[in-house]
Amino acid sequence: MPQSHYNIYMDIIKKLKNSIIISCQAMPDEPFYNEIAMQSMLQSVINGGAQGLRVAGARDIKLSKKLCDLPIIAITKPDKIPSNYKEVVYITPTLEDVKNLAEAGADIIAFDGTNRHRPGGCSLKEIIELTQNLGCLAMADISTFEEGVYARELGADIVSTTLAGYTSHSISTEGPDFGLLEKLVKNLDCPVILEGRIWNPDEVKKAFEIGAYTVVIGSAVTRPHQIVERFIKTK
Repeated sequence: MPQSHYNIYMDIIKKLKNSIIISCQAMPDEPFYNEIAMQSMLQSVINGGAQGLRVAGARDIKLSKKLCDLPIIAITKPDKIPSNYKEVVYITPTLEDVKNLAEAGADIIAFDGTNRHRPGGCSLKEIIELTQNLGCLAMADISTFEEGVYARELGADIVSTTLAGYTSHSISTEGPDFGLLEKLVKNLDCPVILEGRIWNPDEVKKAFEIGAYTVVIGSAVTRPHQIVERFIKTK
């Protein structure tokens, strides 16, 4: 690891240890996508004690940077999630996406860490190398243990369970995939993040007991329509 990247890595990694990161994202057809609404959402979770943010797109990176100095994990994704989302790469899929996020000020760039075909034909290795060459940490969103190992072998700085259950070749669990988390923690020499289907504090506590470096929480905090839907379904 080049010395310059090592220095960036150590600075951010120290901030992430045992932290809770909040994913603040909204689709263009949702009320919170509005810039003023998104800024309010970001400020609200910051006020609540978020220790990092995961956001989508250059606009929301810049909004986050105006409001705080917390570590910012950034991604790109399409305006509409494809109906065949389990089959395709859509999280930060291209080198151009990586460049745009880095230019906007991302600290960490997260990307689909599977070894599937990417739009434009770039490789996972190229995504990781460009991310690091632009001064950001490379975070691989993976869905299986094998993908996590491979992403780390290619040089990913962080591995996250984000896509577990969201690809056609991974197992879908009702809650967080603690089994995958445990296996990754025991076998990888880098920070492992638990992300995906986290709905209550007990799950966060369990993740840290297993060895998660950081936990990312999204819908349970920042997607009111999904929170309401969960209550309605209990009727």
